[in-house]
Amino acid sequence: MVDGDGGFTTCSHAQQTTVGGVSDSSFASLTTLRVGGTPADLIRCTTAEELAATVARLDAAGTPLLVVGGGSNLLVAEGKLDLVAVVAANEGITLVDAPSSPSSRTTLRIGAGTVWDDVVAYAVERGLGGIEALSGIPGSAGATPVQNVGAYGAEIAEVLTRVRLWNRETNTDEWVPASDLDLAYRYSNLKFTHRAVVLELEIELERRELSAPLRHLGGEQVPLAQARASVLATRRKKGMVLDPADHDTWSAGSFFTNPVVDPSVADTIEREVGEEGMPRFPQPDGKEKLSAAWLIERAGFPRGFPGEEAPARLSTKHTLALTNRGQATADDIAELARRVQRGVEKRFGVALVPEPVWVGLPPLS
Repeated sequence: MVDGDGGFTTCSHAQQTTVGGVSDSSFASLTTLRVGGTPADLIRCTTAEELAATVARLDAAGTPLLVVGGGSNLLVAEGKLDLVAVVAANEGITLVDAPSSPSSRTTLRIGAGTVWDDVVAYAVERGLGGIEALSGIPGSAGATPVQNVGAYGAEIAEVLTRVRLWNRETNTDEWVPASDLDLAYRYSNLKFTHRAVVLELEIELERRELSAPLRHLGGEQVPLAQARASVLATRRKKGMVLDPADHDTWSAGSFFTNPVVDPSVADTIEREVGEEGMPRFPQPDGKEKLSAAWLIERAGFPRGFPGEEAPARLSTKHTLALTNRGQATADDIAELARRVQRGVEKRFGVALVPEPVWVGLPPLS
């Protein structure tokens, strides 16, 4: 964590330039929602050691900071912000244990700043299964254990073995087993706590021809490359694959988590709506997970809400995505989120919880 002279290693400070009217060091350029103001400074770190050292130095000085990866899970306030943006730009994938037989398992070590979808592509190209259902999820690899990223019946918790952390409470660089993270649905004990920064992670995959059962294909197993293509196609239809030319993808992906409720609550909602086939997914603890998108639509919020003139709207492809139509501010996104949350709670008595981390904005109550 320190150089040979006993001083901290340092990262590069971004140049304050403007492209198309947007500063390339603003949060509007660092996040997939493309909203947010300008940090007091922006520092890019290209190694795990630089990342840890920079966080340690800023913490020692009492300087507020925000570690940024792919920016796909952030909603940041506008204006000048009294914090330093530390960008995790340490990319790289290493085969720790190369498979030696068709049935072998292997470990990938991944830098926190690596684009997550690049990791999935790398694995699929090498016939390594376990994360093909997580294709197309935006953001960096370092964010995946923080919120236990998942899609189509798969979660990072199923393959994650350990995580290298810079522990901000003890100032130590440590590898911790995945079992220490309390991983649950879209949750880890790293989320919202700022107690540690992910530097690297390791996942264990298996050499195989067929995918895991895919929920969107009714549990069917298909060749890995076909599974990845199918997931990407499904996500594109929902506007969930980033495309700079398509405002329907200027989002944070799924803005709300799917609520988990008692079966009696689910029964009541199903009776009130009066539709057959309400999405209900039994959980190990006896509760049921509902579809947030389904609830949003039945609460009176259609795709594209509140209309073409609004700077922030629900995606025209999927009601779970809140989108920036090109001119939205963080306040516009936040107000739309509040309207949707209030509407669903009033209609069904279910409080939707946002997935993105809110920075400098009043929390969604």
